[in-house]
Amino acid sequence: MGYYELPVAAVGAGTQPSETDGAELNYQAMPESMSTFAMPEIPEPEVVGDLLQARQLLDDVQGVLRDYRVGDPPSMFELSDLDRDNLALLDQLLGEGEVSIVVAGKSQTRIQESVLAGLWRVRYLDREGTLLRDTLEVADIPGLVRQATFAAAAEHLVLPDAPLPEGVLNAPPLVAELDEKSLAYRSAVPPHVINLTLLPQTEQDLAFLDQLLGAGSVTILSRGYGNCRITSTQMRYVWWVQYFNSQDNNILNTLEVTDVPAVACAAPEDIADSAQRLNEILEIYR
Repeated sequence: MGYYELPVAAVGAGTQPSETDGAELNYQAMPESMSTFAMPEIPEPEVVGDLLQARQLLDDVQGVLRDYRVGDPPSMFELSDLDRDNLALLDQLLGEGEVSIVVAGKSQTRIQESVLAGLWRVRYLDREGTLLRDTLEVADIPGLVRQATFAAAAEHLVLPDAPLPEGVLNAPPLVAELDEKSLAYRSAVPPHVINLTLLPQTEQDLAFLDQLLGAGSVTILSRGYGNCRITSTQMRYVWWVQYFNSQDNNILNTLEVTDVPAVACAAPEDIADSAQRLNEILEIYR
């Protein structure tokens, strides 16, 4: 798998046998696989004995992970001074985790969580895809995501003056709700979630909301049970959050008003676990 590919699993699901009366029991197919922590392949000390830069940097990262608490400012480590061999060791030890992020704009930033939750590889690219900056970041979510996602977003969501398109029936109340919750959102306010799957939305309603909200600059894929695709909108603090099963069928479609949806962020207990696991990985070299 490529470093920043966002794959979608496609695995067949079984169905219930037909009933004697000809009716069939059709159940929503649930996700069939789960991404779990896997200890990366650790090279023997004698193989990488002279790669001191990567090992020292990861020792520093481990100390920051150990002391990090959600809500602290992110800590960043520059990788530009590492030579090819040290960078390769870093890649091998950290691997790829469940969350991938792309931040688009005048330039592009590609972010990949490592196998250690809360430790992120953040790469800054120019328009041609040339690497400008390569970093590691310790945070529940990289700082750029919180800082830049809604920097130029609209503060109000209003219905157009023109008549609503045919078939748009239930979207207008949601527009008012999103506008109210977005304006009221602060960092201490719990997320506000609108479950579109449970609401009587027509296809025209969903298309209207999609057009009105617009596409934002941030796309996030979180792989756990199935896939969770998260996209920012052009309305401040409003995200589309969609869950798909292993057949890539949408099983939950929501709009969430928050700075960053929690499903994309590393949990405090996972970050503490990452500090312990990184210490275990590095112990062989000490």
